Amino acid sequence: MHKKRKVLLYITLGIIWILVTDYIVAQLNSDLQVYILIQQIKGFIFVILSGFFIYYAFVKKAETQAVQAEKEKLEILINSMVDFVNFKDGQGRWTQANDFALKLFQIEHVDYVGKKDSELAEYSEFYREAFYYCEASDEEAWKIGKVSRCIEKIPSPDGTTKTFDTIKVPIFNKDGSRKELVVMGRNITDQVKVEKKLEKSRQNYKSLVEFNPGLVFILNRQANVLELNPQFNAMTGYDSKDFQGKSILPLIEKKSKREVIRAFNQILKEQISWVNQEITVTHKDGSQRIFRCTAVPTMYNDEVFGAIGYAIDVTKEKETEERLRKTEKLSVVGELAASVAHEIRNPLTSIKGFIQFMKSNDNNNQSYYTIILDELERINQISSELLALGKPREVQFDKCDINQIFASVMWLLESQANLYNVKIEYNRDNTLDRIECEPNQLKQLFINIIKNSIEADSKNINIHVGEVKDKLQIIIHDDGNGIDEDRMERLGEPFYSSKEKGTGLGLAVSYRIIQAHHGRIHFDSKLNKGTTVTITLPTTHQ
Repeated sequence: MHKKRKVLLYITLGIIWILVTDYIVAQLNSDLQVYILIQQIKGFIFVILSGFFIYYAFVKKAETQAVQAEKEKLEILINSMVDFVNFKDGQGRWTQANDFALKLFQIEHVDYVGKKDSELAEYSEFYREAFYYCEASDEEAWKIGKVSRCIEKIPSPDGTTKTFDTIKVPIFNKDGSRKELVVMGRNITDQVKVEKKLEKSRQNYKSLVEFNPGLVFILNRQANVLELNPQFNAMTGYDSKDFQGKSILPLIEKKSKREVIRAFNQILKEQISWVNQEITVTHKDGSQRIFRCTAVPTMYNDEVFGAIGYAIDVTKEKETEERLRKTEKLSVVGELAASVAHEIRNPLTSIKGFIQFMKSNDNNNQSYYTIILDELERINQISSELLALGKPREVQFDKCDINQIFASVMWLLESQANLYNVKIEYNRDNTLDRIECEPNQLKQLFINIIKNSIEADSKNINIHVGEVKDKLQIIIHDDGNGIDEDRMERLGEPFYSSKEKGTGLGLAVSYRIIQAHHGRIHFDSKLNKGTTVTITLPTTHQ
């Protein structure tokens, strides 16, 4: 309809132009050449005016409408966004902003076009500082000269703070002058809160796992390692990286391995936790360590996808318990032994005296008297051991030469060694310092150890004495029958002996002597290959 009107208007104006201009030319009474020239000029003017009319009436109008349509589309687009969108010219004046931006700064009813942030600050008391901050931040974006990103915090009247992930895009003219600045900000307040909670969870996890004094492990359904905390390195000697994605079953001792597999299957199938169970693990240095473990199923959507647990090294605790058990047994046995020994010795003295008297007056049964006296002497020795075990006297320490102590021991055992055809070799070291000890007790200790070696069918016994880290180390090695594993665990228990006539008191007394000297004793033995006893003593008494 509008186009028809424009065409009618064009025709009407064209007719009026022709009629009016022709009338004016006719009034001039010009000659033919002038008339023709005027008509040509009039024609040119008509064409130019027609061109302007057509352009502004049809082409320009179409372009204006297209621009307006695109502008409306842009406005609909930015207003539909949940993000902050703002356009500014090269001088920082607002040219366009979406509804979100206007509501954010509470300037919905302000004619913002052509105003800077500092000017808009006058319309909002609450957001005054925020507007000044935005203007300064925009200036930084212009200086950067390319797309930049920053985190901006905008306060809210309710006392909360909104966090925006803001992108600023500066656009320059060809000559380098500022043209336009596009500002887009996404509200990431909820995301920041979630990230803070997540970070707190990470810190809690780090405290629970990485800084846990025990070994923490996470396994998948195949019992392969997903994660191990740093305590794994300290407690096993192995690098946790070497077991990533692999099983730790190779580290577990054979007897414990079956129990671990059974427990893990229960966790997967029955969702049963495994609590405070003890397993034996082989350390990288070859030693056996006892771990107390707890494991629980890890769940996701009511399905078990692995296990998480922790373990603590209770090796020293178990050793302490064993020492306490032995100490308690020694204490009970000692009280009984002292009482029995005291009661035995009095009649024993009388019996021995009468037998010696009878032997001196009876020449026909000398062999019987000898056997009786030998057995009585054996009973007397057992009584002495019982008294030593039951009533340990207060130890008086003196500075002594370990070489002299061993010289006395060798002299005392010489006859027994010759009787059993055993060669004892002592490596004397005259450079050793004197140590603080109770010499008679150490003699008893060494005699007990060497006698055991002699009676174990040894042919050679080697004794080496030296200093290791400011401590005296005595190594006694024999090539005798050795000791099996079951007996090794019970060494030092009173009345436990594998000898036919043994009382089991010799090593019990020896352990007590070692304890009184604050030393350590270790047995290393293999059946039919011999035994090595390592004794470590401090050089000074504390």
